[in-house]
Parts: sequence; structure tokens; C-alpha cells
Amino acid sequence: MKASPWQKRGPLAALSLLLLSTLAEATTVRVHYDVGYGNRVTIRGSKSPLSWTTGINATWSAGNIWTLSWSNSAGDVEIKPLVNDTVWSTGANYRIKAGATVELYPFFGPASGRLQYVSNVYSPQLGNSRTLAVYLPPSYSENPLKRYPVLYAHDGQNLFNASTAFGGVEWRMDETANALIGNGSMDEVIIVGVYNAEAHRIYEYTPCCDSQYGGGGADKYERFLIDTVKPYVDQNFRTLTGKQNTALLGSSLGGLVSFYVGRRNPSVFGKLAALSSSFWWNNQTLTQQVEVSPTKVEVNVYLDAGTSGDGLTETTRMRDALVADGHLQGGDLFYYVAQGAGHNESAWAARLNLPLTYLFPWQGTAY
Repeated sequence: MKASPWQKRGPLAALSLLLLSTLAEATTVRVHYDVGYGNRVTIRGSKSPLSWTTGINATWSAGNIWTLSWSNSAGDVEIKPLVNDTVWSTGANYRIKAGATVELYPFFGPASGRLQYVSNVYSPQLGNSRTLAVYLPPSYSENPLKRYPVLYAHDGQNLFNASTAFGGVEWRMDETANALIGNGSMDEVIIVGVYNAEAHRIYEYTPCCDSQYGGGGADKYERFLIDTVKPYVDQNFRTLTGKQNTALLGSSLGGLVSFYVGRRNPSVFGKLAALSSSFWWNNQTLTQQVEVSPTKVEVNVYLDAGTSGDGLTETTRMRDALVADGHLQGGDLFYYVAQGAGHNESAWAARLNLPLTYLFPWQGTAY
């Protein structure tokens, strides 16, 4: 009798086909990855019929999608994809709930992203130009099938490079993201560091208007982000464009403008992080607006402040206003007090892991 193609591929492949063809109610993983001709994707896991010692062949289909299903009766399972059952995917185990169909976009190389700079990005809203520093996550070149959430971060010159950072102290945002992705604490994400316009920073990052400092350009900066920067990023990089995959982050006045713009545009930004924010601005008008708001804005919010001259009292008042509005600590609100921390780049760099893992937790991306 002539052997079928699946018989020729061996018993693991035959078991894979059997699993796919006989299960009426199944848990399914679909691994999106091009392993190249002659190679295969296998799945190892924590419960039978999977095991951690030997992988089961996934089934290839057009588009380089490798599929494996098993009975719901196995319950919730942890799994890992491998190439040729020898090279493990980078990051943590994937947690798969019984009955779910889960899309996976793994990578198998080192957890090392890269930076790409876009110079002279003109803002018709503000009449000036600036640089974008774009962090592309580790799998960006390795797995071209994958699209990514996007984090828009203010004061971009401070994030990645000490030579351009204020006081020569950078946030080490790329190193922190690499480490969190590598240990499986954080999903991969594109980070767009939007440089500030130096002498115009106070104006651009503030609503109108503080009696001492003036300001009032935040509405124009908001339109620059939404109408110029985001369309450029979405057109030139492989992004996931929905609000659930789009976030803002900043510190000090950058935290203020993150909070202001994010809550004004919940259909664009589903989450924001405001570190050591200047909520004192204009006699805490922004906080007062939250306190009197009749409806909750559906945006996930990270807030923090240090205990050493870092606006903790004003940040706590904003936290209380959000809680009164219906936000829940541990859910759509993460409030953190950084003991001993002051108002500076090194303090923000030291706790950057907290907002990054809150905004983009492992397996939190909505594909």
C-alpha cells in the first residue's frame, strides 16, 4: 500500500493530523512564522497530549500558519513553539485557555530591538519640525508576519540615547523593553519617541493657561500626534492601529499632556502612563475637571509619583478623582508611589518596567 504524505512524515505528524481531524471541541493555537523550506514548527506543553519532552508537529497552511488543536478536556495549558523541535521561542510560555483559538507570533532569536530615526518630521499644526526615534522590537525583522502595538512617548530625546538626553541621563527604554520582552513580562511593542521642540516644550505640553508659565499649545500638539505622527507611523511600520493597541507615555509635563490628550481621545488611545505628572498646572485645573466629570472616560491609566519633591500630593488627588469616577486599582488604574524617588530621568528609568508591563503585559495584545 502506498504511504500517505502524512505517514511519510512520521508518527508525530500523524498524531497532529489525528488531533486536528477528530476533535469536535478543540483548543487551537495558530503559529504565524516562516521557518523556511524543509523546516517545521512543533508544540510542546504542560498537559497531555502535549509534553515538555517531545513536540507535536503543527500543520502548515498557506500564509505560513502552523496549526495544532487538542481536546478541551486537557484544560488550560502552557505551551511553547519550537523550530524543528530543537529551537525554543523567546520569552515566556504561552498560556492557552481551554476552548480558545489563539494567534501566536513568536520569534526565536535574541531579545534585542533596534532603533530607527526619522528626521525633520514637520508639524503643520505647530509650524516646526522634530525627530522621531522609533524602537522596533526584537522580532520586527525576523517575523514579517507580525504587527505590533504602538507606544507614543514624549521627550523622545531622553529615552534611548544619553548623548541627547537631558543632563546626559537616558531612560534606557530600549534596554528595559528588551529585558522585559526577553523574560516574558511584556509583549513586543513599537515605541515612538517624539522629540520635544526644546524652547517650545512648555507651550506644546500644556493646556491653557498657567498664570506663571503661560502654555496652552496642548490642543495643537494633540492634533500633531493624531493627524501627522500616527498616520506616518501606521503607514511606514507594521502597526496594530486600534485604540486597544495604542498608548501614550510621558513624565512631568509629558505626563500631563499624556493624561490630557489620552482622555480627550479615548477612541484613539486606549491607555496612558503619566509619570510624576505636573498636575499642579494652572491650579490643578485638569484634576478639577476629572472631579466634576459626570462620566468615566474608558482609558486605562498608569499614575505614579515619588516621595521626594515629585508632586505626590497632586498625583494622589488625581488618583482619588479617577477612583471616584469609577476606575479600579489593579484593573483600569495602576497607581504607584516610588519611595525616595525624585523628579528626574534616573528615577523614571528605574521604574520604567512598571508602566511598560502595565500597558503591554505578556499576551495582552489584541490581534
